Amino acid sequence: MNNNKNKIINPDKIKQADLIVGIPSYNEADNIANVVKQVDRGLIKNFSKYKAMIINVDNNSSDGTKEAFLNVKTKTPKIYISTPPGVIGKGNNFYNLFNYTLKLNALAVTVIDADIKSITPNWVKWLFEPILKGYDYATPVYSRCEYDGSITNHICYPMIYGLLGYNIRQPIGGDFSFSSQLAEYWLGRKWHKTTRKYGIDIFMTMNAILGGFKIAQVGLGAKIHKPSAPKLGPMFYQVVDTLFNIMLDNKSKWLNTKEKAEIPFFGKKKFDQPQTLFIDYKGMKATSIFGFQSNEDLLEDLLSAEAFKELKRKYDKGDIAIGNHLWCKIVYDALYAYDTTDFNSDLIEALKALYFGRFVSFFRKTLDQPFEACEDRIIKQAELFRRNKDYFVGKYK
Repeated sequence: MNNNKNKIINPDKIKQADLIVGIPSYNEADNIANVVKQVDRGLIKNFSKYKAMIINVDNNSSDGTKEAFLNVKTKTPKIYISTPPGVIGKGNNFYNLFNYTLKLNALAVTVIDADIKSITPNWVKWLFEPILKGYDYATPVYSRCEYDGSITNHICYPMIYGLLGYNIRQPIGGDFSFSSQLAEYWLGRKWHKTTRKYGIDIFMTMNAILGGFKIAQVGLGAKIHKPSAPKLGPMFYQVVDTLFNIMLDNKSKWLNTKEKAEIPFFGKKKFDQPQTLFIDYKGMKATSIFGFQSNEDLLEDLLSAEAFKELKRKYDKGDIAIGNHLWCKIVYDALYAYDTTDFNSDLIEALKALYFGRFVSFFRKTLDQPFEACEDRIIKQAELFRRNKDYFVGKYK
């Protein structure tokens, strides 16, 4: 991407800032003004001694996002930066934000998604706090509908805990904070094509871990936002492709280590109940069955004989029940196959069918359970991935 073609609107001619709040967007005119107002209040109330800045990094939205952002009256100066027409992708927005972080010589940056409805001024305070205390990266912790963020719950969270030993509950949560040193480090890493899109969040978290940066988690309360389900198809491929590539590019750093990291906790400790979401259970089940049937030969090649035999029996009966142990084997088998075969995108597409199967299995098991019990199940699944790391490592011996 040619940065010279970015559209930049800097009404106050700002050339330096201590603190930056970045708001990535693509067609978020309906909610971005509310996010800006809450951010402005948080900066004024908590960080008046700092020179602060709000930056909207946009994908040339066609719905009036730019106007909605710039027309909000704030005490904090604002800058609008857009990718060129036709260039979209959340990662491209972050690429612009990282570069502007260095250009403005900022100390710390907080990023808040433009679709967040539950943001309060305290989010700004809580997210900046660990960075200003010497940490390089802070990830969010929310009370979040157990059926929202399913790529996090069933792939990213258990894999990062399982293989890297970092119990980071929301590695792709969307609302982060980081130091300028880490922004510079990210710019220097290898950017896969999918990193430019939805793969950016997992790229940030994994490179912060693998680069040895100081990491914290920040409690923010309930997360209320637009549900991610409509974007699950492309999001799954982009996130998993980035995750697998970075994990395997850095295999020597974690393959034979069993260390676990202690991650300090900042922010809110007591959370409200999460939002409720409509789940198209029948539609997701049908998608999973169709995907399994379409990719059956490939799945037989990439999975262990035992795992495939068990899946084949379940799918032939139309009774999908992918429990924790089977799911752990599936994911580790897929990562190993990604490393040792040339299936690549076909492999991830096949895995997506089983991911939908894991989701509907989890949904059916937990439908009548309270949020806390569901959360406990998600954590126990991640712990199982950690205990079963040797299953994956053993494939290389």
